[in-house]
Amino acid sequence: MVLKEWLEPDAGRPARPVLRGRRRSDASLLPDKDSITVAYAIDAGEVELLGKTGTTGADIDRLCTRLQSKAPHVRVVYEAGPCGYGLYRQLVQKGFDCMVCAPSLIPRKPGERVKTDRRDAIKLARSLRAGDLSAVYVPGIEDEAFRDLARAWAAAREDLRHARQRLKSFLLAHGVRYTGSANWGEAHRRWLGRCSFPSAWQHLAFDEHRRTIEDRLAQCARLETALREAVISWRFYPVVLAVQAMRGVQFVTAVGMVSEVGDLSRFEHPRQLMAWLGVTPSEHSSGGKRRQGSITKTGNSYARRLLVEAAWSYRHPARVSPEIQARLEGLPKAIIDRAWDAQVRLCRRFRRLTARGKPINITVVAIARELAAFIWDISRLAMALAIPRSKLPAPCT
Repeated sequence: MVLKEWLEPDAGRPARPVLRGRRRSDASLLPDKDSITVAYAIDAGEVELLGKTGTTGADIDRLCTRLQSKAPHVRVVYEAGPCGYGLYRQLVQKGFDCMVCAPSLIPRKPGERVKTDRRDAIKLARSLRAGDLSAVYVPGIEDEAFRDLARAWAAAREDLRHARQRLKSFLLAHGVRYTGSANWGEAHRRWLGRCSFPSAWQHLAFDEHRRTIEDRLAQCARLETALREAVISWRFYPVVLAVQAMRGVQFVTAVGMVSEVGDLSRFEHPRQLMAWLGVTPSEHSSGGKRRQGSITKTGNSYARRLLVEAAWSYRHPARVSPEIQARLEGLPKAIIDRAWDAQVRLCRRFRRLTARGKPINITVVAIARELAAFIWDISRLAMALAIPRSKLPAPCT
């Protein structure tokens, strides 16, 4: 219990209470590649700068000892950044109440034009004590490892797209055109093998472009094979299978969405998932007037792009194609029925919005917003009806 003791006023200053007993310290860390700037505050006292420390394990141990000497209970916060969540896991393992906050949601004064590590650490400690910080979701070690593999696959596919675009630009600049469909199929690749150029230097550049594409194709195949093998032992494998019951959500979209979002059960309502994906409309209302603008585009841009790409498939009439039927095999009936309800509703809504004259992009984003709600619902069903891993079907190809 905290005891209060009043002191006599001195030097014309009013009496002040002294709190004795259990104290609390709010500490903020500002980590970068080589050092960590630390600031702290005891109870309601002034924020003080503790100094800088290194990033090695021994430096972190010494920092923890210094922080624990300030107060029995210590809350620690630092901004999410390129250094990852290793520091968070070290502090939690040592018993600290640690939070990783979202940098974009830290309160900032419009007139602030000076930024230093010292100022940022002090401001972060004050914001932590005031409760003005928003925590980000910290994935588990296994979830983060799987997400890294999924991101490597996505990066390889993006590199492949860029390599193909560079080769097309090279051919267009030299007046070489393919008369058929340049879809990088067997016929198109055979035609590329017969292309020649008058200059040996140009032909060398062409060969390097082709070799880059072949290397990226091999890399994508390796990563996809590794991902299909790893997803079977992942704890969210039932969710990956279940969301593929929906139209437009194939293995690429399912793995990308689930690996980026993580545990969807942390969202108590689908509107929270919509806001996290940045597909809710912005708003600037006052009084009796309500003004809504474009979507906020906050949160994870890659997951939002996958969601919008999947929403385009609902412009066609509702039906179960052979590809979707193959993905439905082995899934519980409740998930299959829910996916069909989603397809019927979203296809009907797409037609109605288009008939009302809505621009196609606004219509697609509206469908993507509702699609996120169905993904949230189906993921919760999948975890509630979780099938033992030994009985789960293999991922669809």
